[in-house]
Amino acid sequence: MLLLAFLLGLCVYIAFKVVIRALYIVKPNERAVLTSFGRAVRLGDQWVVDAHLDEDERERYRFPQLRMIGPGGPYFKWPWQEVHKVEVDTKSIDLTWDPSKRQSTIEAVTKDNLTTGVNGQIRFRVAEGNLYAYCFGVDSPLEHVMGYFIAVLRERIANFVDPKGQTLVDTGDVESEMASAAVELAEGVSINDLRKNLPLLNDYMETQCRSTGARYGIELDAALITQIDPPSEVDRALSAINSTRNQVAADISTARADAEQQITMSKRAVDIASNNAQAEVAPLRELATTLMGIKRTGGGAALRAYLRNMRIPLLKRARRIVQVVEPASEDTAALVTGSMNAEPHSR
Repeated sequence: MLLLAFLLGLCVYIAFKVVIRALYIVKPNERAVLTSFGRAVRLGDQWVVDAHLDEDERERYRFPQLRMIGPGGPYFKWPWQEVHKVEVDTKSIDLTWDPSKRQSTIEAVTKDNLTTGVNGQIRFRVAEGNLYAYCFGVDSPLEHVMGYFIAVLRERIANFVDPKGQTLVDTGDVESEMASAAVELAEGVSINDLRKNLPLLNDYMETQCRSTGARYGIELDAALITQIDPPSEVDRALSAINSTRNQVAADISTARADAEQQITMSKRAVDIASNNAQAEVAPLRELATTLMGIKRTGGGAALRAYLRNMRIPLLKRARRIVQVVEPASEDTAALVTGSMNAEPHSR
């Protein structure tokens, strides 16, 4: 009787282990890796290759490629085999996530030695081409990725310089004055630069974290740093600096617009005066050309008649006419003197 019960229990155990637990299903958002006696089933001698790693890192993070089981099922496995399922859909997590402690913000120090609080999120997904690193490479791959991301973020904040503020100084005279004023107001206030350039900071973080797929088996989809807060005692001073900076920029823009308007009006006045002068000179030049043509063709009499007719209106409008008489010659002067001497004898 005992032997029969033992055999019955053994059959039930074998049926449960071999038949029931031997079947498994992989969901659409999952991928599975099968291990036999603890060793993952590999794809021959193929290794994970990533162009974002340098030579030293390629030797350090040299992981084999595994045979991945896609969605579907039911699949069969032997009792000595084990299935490791991984969710590959895109997920988001706060930057403050840390399994070892609770925190409401990430502290970072700027280049002007101000401690700021950084908040945001990152989107990530499991790298299907490197499931070995995610499943067997490290104990907590997400924790490693978050630590790597925070370290890169703090290094970038500590050395961040506004690229737009540097390029403006090398432009024209007016623009250089505007840029110089802005740089002087913003000098030592890197929080303003960080707030203005959050898209650049996010792009930099995405570029620097492209190698996380080869390191830890997690690909960074997007970095969403949304908030950078200065200390409370510095916030009021920053607000005053920003207000002054905006006022100076507005005054400079207004003065520049007025100057450009005055220059435009002056140019238009010069153009109008030039056009009027050309309009007055053009008929005179045409008349001179016509008169010269008449003179060359032998029309001296007609030319003298034209000049006489042109003088008549001028003489009518003149109030006083001054006639210049040519001086007498020597013969005429001697004749006049002789007649004057002979006049007494005739008397």
